[in-house]
Amino acid sequence: MNVQFKKGVLELCVLVLISSRDQYGYELAQNISKRINVAEGSLYPLLRRLTKEDYCTTYLAESTEGPSRKYYTLTNKGEEYMNELIRDWKEFSKGVSELIEEATENE
Repeated sequence: MNVQFKKGVLELCVLVLISSRDQYGYELAQNISKRINVAEGSLYPLLRRLTKEDYCTTYLAESTEGPSRKYYTLTNKGEEYMNELIRDWKEFSKGVSELIEEATENE
């Protein structure tokens, strides 16, 4: 998949995943990688930015498999932002799909 496509949609994917339940960084990377091939290292700068911009907050929770894990949870501001991104994504992907259909109808 095109790198620019991934960069543009990764933020939305992260917000959607943590809106359904709190997750820690590695878990998010694994869940995204099930559908989109993404480098784990690209996720952590995004998580730091989302936290800094108050779209999510973090908390530590004990783990049975090692050190405590930092979990990410969506804030109210983050939920509003996610819903805005979802609306934008639907409009954008619909427009792209229409362009593709129109262009390929004539082939």
